[in-house]
Amino acid sequence: MPRVILHLDMDAFYASVEQRDDPALRGRPVIVGSPPDQRGVVAAASYEARKFGVHSAMPSRTAGRLCPDGVFVQPRMDRYREESREIFRRVRDTGVVVEQVSVDEAYLDASVLLTQTGVEDPEAALLAALPLARGLKERIQTERGLTASIGIASNKLLAKLASDFRKPDGLTLIPDRDRAAFLRPLPCRALHGVGAVTADVLAKAGLHTIGDLQDYPGDLRSLAGSFGPTLKRYAFGDDDRPLDLGETVKSISSENTFLNDTADRPTLRACLREQADEIAGKLQRHQLAARTVQVKVRYGDFTTLTRQHSTQAPFTEALDLYRMACWLLAREQLVHRPLRLLGLGVSNLLEVQAVQLHLNLHPQ
Repeated sequence: MPRVILHLDMDAFYASVEQRDDPALRGRPVIVGSPPDQRGVVAAASYEARKFGVHSAMPSRTAGRLCPDGVFVQPRMDRYREESREIFRRVRDTGVVVEQVSVDEAYLDASVLLTQTGVEDPEAALLAALPLARGLKERIQTERGLTASIGIASNKLLAKLASDFRKPDGLTLIPDRDRAAFLRPLPCRALHGVGAVTADVLAKAGLHTIGDLQDYPGDLRSLAGSFGPTLKRYAFGDDDRPLDLGETVKSISSENTFLNDTADRPTLRACLREQADEIAGKLQRHQLAARTVQVKVRYGDFTTLTRQHSTQAPFTEALDLYRMACWLLAREQLVHRPLRLLGLGVSNLLEVQAVQLHLNLHPQ
């Protein structure tokens, strides 16, 4: 069966939702995030703002300097999640298999859908996905007033690169016969799994483009370790990763960045209590309990530390989580100087039914 993967990526999603909901913002450089006079980062930037070099995860103060006429808008996460549900309801209506990566991005497997139409040739199957992609883009724009970019290819690696190729409102198909040529001029960093550290190592070895990786005569394990053989395969567009359809929650966390670094105990305790309440609420909604608690601190110089503790008995209550977090901070002496960020998280999660079984087998 020919494999047909689409990658759907909403264009500047948060900023586009804000521009759609408020006509006064249309055509203006919209920056979703904290105001430039407060500590915080950019969550999203409209394409008008990106022309000034503004991008997500950039400090808001930097964004304000680069784009002095930028319109800063506080994030409305509930609104974005609501919009995401509407969009992906329409995606699932098509009958494709969906791996939703985030609120605005997903991989779609149309292989079975297209095979049912009698298409057997791999190249013909990719071409047959074009009407599906065009129809999906048109429906999202007509019914939701937003644009999406879609890439079509035979695997996840290529489909994602294709969706990035002609943003915004792009539609790109990469035939298998053209994949090596398509990849050659792209930077190594474009490949899945190549982060800043690996890219720097490759650059020092004179490998700047994917074409350089394709032509490299040596063993890439000398540069990228065990990732070397996979990196070589990716350089030629070979990727056999399946869609990840698991919906299991593996961890839950909450973080807070303070406007000013602080070591004030009442402030930190209040922050932890709010985070514990938020996490406990999510545990309850997912019918889960946790066995591991983790605290995260970041100091003014951006040094970041995490410490965790596991318990035999699962816990679900906010008060238990709060007390363990306070104990862990004190045990590790993490508040020895003012904190820029404080975070709390839980992992090693169990379903409530498993917790009840544990209690029955290990009565208190």
